[in-house]
Amino acid sequence: MMNELEKNIAALFEVKSEDLKTISSHFHPVSLGKGECFFRENGYANHMAFVKSGLLREWVDLPDKEITKWIATPGYFITDLNSFLFDKPAASTLQALTDCELYLISKDDYRNMGKSIPTWNTVEKLFMAKCFSTMGDRILSFISMTAEERYAQLWNANKELFNQVPLQYLASMLGMTPETFSRLRKKIASIS
Repeated sequence: MMNELEKNIAALFEVKSEDLKTISSHFHPVSLGKGECFFRENGYANHMAFVKSGLLREWVDLPDKEITKWIATPGYFITDLNSFLFDKPAASTLQALTDCELYLISKDDYRNMGKSIPTWNTVEKLFMAKCFSTMGDRILSFISMTAEERYAQLWNANKELFNQVPLQYLASMLGMTPETFSRLRKKIASIS
């Protein structure tokens, strides 16, 4: 029977069942307690994780404020790609908002995956393409959508986040002030 990690990999990529088992065997379950950091800004991301359960917040600390880049939910892979792939200091901090269950793969195991899986280069290219596609969609939403449209898009995709995540984090992630977020929340609630 496939675990959550294997189901997610199988849904994203065409991988033979024996390769799926090999990939999965390089990930190890780890618990991360609420408030613990997976990596810190200017540190190094030496692991990639798949979120089995819980929520994590990726944020940047600026001189005058914190900016939430992303809220990772179950079913997502998380790391700082620049740090993980290119050994650069992480540009952000990734911190557990709730108790989390993760599957981790080390940088070394990830880099050596091609030795045991002949199709790894293709799988990795598809994974990176998925990462860039997600990032491209996010950038497009910021340059082409109004604040209200971004709010509605997040609401339609992840309603549960509005009850699980401090609203100032969601406002920051959507590129708006908490006041604008609150105003939109009241407006949309009155329509629903």
